[in-house]
Amino acid sequence: MFLPKYPDNPTPPPAHTHASADPTPVRRSLPSVSLDTNAVVALVVGGVVLTALLAAVAVTAISVAVAAVVLRSLLREHHRR
Repeated sequence: MFLPKYPDNPTPPPAHTHASADPTPVRRSLPSVSLDTNAVVALVVGGVVLTALLAAVAVTAISVAVAAVVLRSLLREHHRR
């Protein structure tokens, strides 16, 4: 039931053709990309700024979470009295 069904007459594999004895190497060159130093500096500075903003958001989120836990604890103590 779960055994694979193979065709009765399988097609033969394609014949392998050999290359010539001394093939000429094909040399492909990459397209030249000119990088301006100002563009590299702008990219690095942008990455640093974005990383700093991400760190600032993370620190702010952690401090808000800690403040919420402290306020919740203080309010719970206040309601018990």
